[in-house]
Amino acid sequence: MDGPSADKVAKILRADKHTFYKTIAYLEGITGKKNILEKILEENEKLMRDRMLVIGVQRDAPAKEVYDGLISKIESDDARIFKALGSPSCKKIEDCQNIGEIARKVVNPPKGFFLKLDKAKEFIVAEPPREVMKIMGYASAEEMVAKENIFEIYAALRFVEGGEWLNTVFFKQYEKLKPEDFEERDVSVFVISPKWDVAAQEFVKKKKHNISHLKELGVVFIIPALLGISGEILRMFVLIMHYLYEIPFYSSIFKEVSGYGTEFHRALTSLLRGDVTQEKFGELAKSRWLVIQRYLAKEDLNDWRLFVPHINPEAIHWMKAEENLSRIGDIMDGFSKELLFWKDLSWVGDYFKDESGVDVLVSFNIVDTVMSLVKEKEMVKYLYHQEEALWNKIFMEFFDRTMLEEYSRKYLLQGYFEV
Repeated sequence: MDGPSADKVAKILRADKHTFYKTIAYLEGITGKKNILEKILEENEKLMRDRMLVIGVQRDAPAKEVYDGLISKIESDDARIFKALGSPSCKKIEDCQNIGEIARKVVNPPKGFFLKLDKAKEFIVAEPPREVMKIMGYASAEEMVAKENIFEIYAALRFVEGGEWLNTVFFKQYEKLKPEDFEERDVSVFVISPKWDVAAQEFVKKKKHNISHLKELGVVFIIPALLGISGEILRMFVLIMHYLYEIPFYSSIFKEVSGYGTEFHRALTSLLRGDVTQEKFGELAKSRWLVIQRYLAKEDLNDWRLFVPHINPEAIHWMKAEENLSRIGDIMDGFSKELLFWKDLSWVGDYFKDESGVDVLVSFNIVDTVMSLVKEKEMVKYLYHQEEALWNKIFMEFFDRTMLEEYSRKYLLQGYFEV
């Protein structure tokens, strides 16, 4: 299977052409579906033309003009949300909490299977986080867990204690966990209190965002902070919603592996680490797909696993956030039509000429656009969310969305499957 369509899609994916052609030919054979790549490119073209019309950019415009048009759209949507919220400040706890609550209302996550709070406290007492205790002015971990919010303590571990201590000492305790250490509980969205301000600001400065999550506790936490970047409120909404889809996804797997008996803790720690298979496979009679549960391109743009057939659960969570983003407008001020612009664009992108006449890939994915805006001063362009979403799109077109979600969950721990 080769031709201009396969060439173009392989180029966008930066995939090995030989492997890509074989994969598509095999999938055509087992599903009986032909011209899937042509169909994807036609849809890609239609979606791009439609959105470029909205932002007033010609189809033959140079790459920078397309990119600038998308950035302007982010900024105008952000301004609408900002106004509808009554000009909130990302530095105010109540304003951050309001953003979190609206996102929670939109997603409405189900109850999850999370670590019991008593067990979480037990771990803090057994391996006291010295830096956290120093900031909080406690001499004993027992007193700290008795007086402080356990969610805040766990959030602070991420930005106060060093990664080496966390991974080799603190999280080592997770190897003792049993299914009975977990319980059904609501997913929480909370804002870090000002007492963590100094330490938290360092985390924000390094990570370039003020939102993170704790899968095992079922928590999304927001650090009240102003990054001083356009599109800040919109970015917060998309990121919180993404986590509110991701946490139940993992929670459902925690629940499933609770039936693994003595292997439970191994499966759990593998999930929390975000393990991805490193095994390379030779020629196969069937088509083998990896399940990559994190964005490897953040660590290495040329990781070999990015160029072979794979699906990515992260891209599913982002897709759901993009699909439901417009509901923020329904809840707040009725401007949902404006936010519908970003729906269905997660996998969309194409090559446009730069000022030197060189082909440059422009991603229409909202997360890539927002993150490019965050990194604009460093001239870093994000593309990997679109690339991963496109792999998912190919799989969905040959099979369906239900199978994509089912296989993402079912084969996450194994790290691959065959079709």
